[in-house]
Amino acid sequence: MNLDKLVNPTVDTLPPSGIRKFFDVVSMMEDAISLGVGEPDFVTPWAIREAGIYSLESGQTYYTANSGLMELREEICHYMMRKYDVEYDPKTQVLVSVGGSEAIDAMIRSVVCPGDEVLIPEPSFVCYKPLTIMAGGVPVIIETKEEDDFRLTPEQLKEKITDKTKLLILPFPNNPTGGVMSKSDLEAIAEVLKGTDILVLSDEIYAELLYSGEPHIPFSKIDGMYERTVVVNGFSKAFAMTGWRLGYAMGPERIIKLMTKVHQYGIMSSPTTSQYAAIEALRSCDDDVERMREEYNYRRRVIVDGFRNMGLSCFEPYGAFYVFPCIKRTGMTSEEFCNRLLEEEKVAVVPGNAFGESGEGFIRCSYAYSIENIEEALKRIERFVKKHIN
Repeated sequence: MNLDKLVNPTVDTLPPSGIRKFFDVVSMMEDAISLGVGEPDFVTPWAIREAGIYSLESGQTYYTANSGLMELREEICHYMMRKYDVEYDPKTQVLVSVGGSEAIDAMIRSVVCPGDEVLIPEPSFVCYKPLTIMAGGVPVIIETKEEDDFRLTPEQLKEKITDKTKLLILPFPNNPTGGVMSKSDLEAIAEVLKGTDILVLSDEIYAELLYSGEPHIPFSKIDGMYERTVVVNGFSKAFAMTGWRLGYAMGPERIIKLMTKVHQYGIMSSPTTSQYAAIEALRSCDDDVERMREEYNYRRRVIVDGFRNMGLSCFEPYGAFYVFPCIKRTGMTSEEFCNRLLEEEKVAVVPGNAFGESGEGFIRCSYAYSIENIEEALKRIERFVKKHIN
C-alpha cells in the first residue's frame, strides 16, 4: 500500500509550525534557554485550580452542553459587559471551545467556501493561513510594516478587497510583533468594511495584556461592526491556563450556531473541569491578571532595552508578551540566525518568517519567561550578535 497516494495532499503539503520546531530541539538540549513559546511561566492562580479540583471532588465529570456550561457562558457575557460594555446573549451568542485556536478553526470552516478569499495581516500567528487553506479558502496576505507600528492600515485593506473577499482576520494585540490597534485605528478599518459583506474574525486572546495605558477595544464594539464580527478569546494567556485548553467565541447568533455544529461533530464539548475553573477565573481573578500583567511589563522593558543596547533595533510592543527585534544587521536570514544562535549559544528564539514572509529579517522572543532566564538569554544573544554583526 502506497500511503503517499492516499493522504490528503492539501494537509500533506502544509509546513509544520515554525514555533514548535525550535521548542522540540531545545527540550532535548542541556543548559539551553528557550524564549520561543508563548506560554506564561506563572502557575495558574490557586483560586482557579481550587475550583477545578472541587469540581472533580464533587463528581462533575460528565459532558456539558455542546456550547459549554450555561453558567460559564453567562459569566463570559458578564465579563464582556463589565470590562468592555459589549452585550452578548449567553444562550445564542457564545461558544466555549477547546482553546482559542479551535474557535478560530470553527469560525473559518463555518463561513469560508472553496475559492473565498480571507484577508490575513502578517506577521501574525501561524494558524490562520493553514486553517484557511484546509477550508478551501484562498489566503490573501496583507503585509503590515514596522514603520506603521505593525498596524493594519485602511489603505492596505482597501487595496486587497475583491469581489471574492469573504473574511478579514484581525489579530490584535498581535503575536508576534506586540503591535496594537487603537480605537481610531479600528474605526478607520470599520469605515472600509461598511457597505460590504465582509465578515471579521477578531482574535483578541491578548486583550488583557496591554501596556500603553489605553484600554482594549473589542472590534465588535466599533460602530456598525457587531453584526459582522466574531470575537475569539480564551483563558490561556491572561489567566495562565494554557494546559486547561479553554477558549470561547462570541458573535452573531447565525454564525455561532454554525460554529457550534462544527464543534459538536468534531469535539462534542470542552473539558468539564476546565469550564468550572474558568468560571472562577472570570469571577475573582482580576487582581491575579493585573499582577501578572505588571510583571510582564517589567520584563518587556528589560528585553526591549537589552536588544537596543546590543545594537539591534527593536519595535516597542504594547500588547501580548513578545518582542520582534530586527536582526538584518547581522547579514543572516531569520532561519540562519535562529539555528546558529541555538547551536552556538543554546538559546531558542523563533524566526520571524514563521509568521509570514514579511517577518523575514526579524526574530520573535517571548518574555513570558522568568526574568532570570530573560537576562541570561540576553547575555548570550549579545555575545552572539557582537561576534557576527557587520
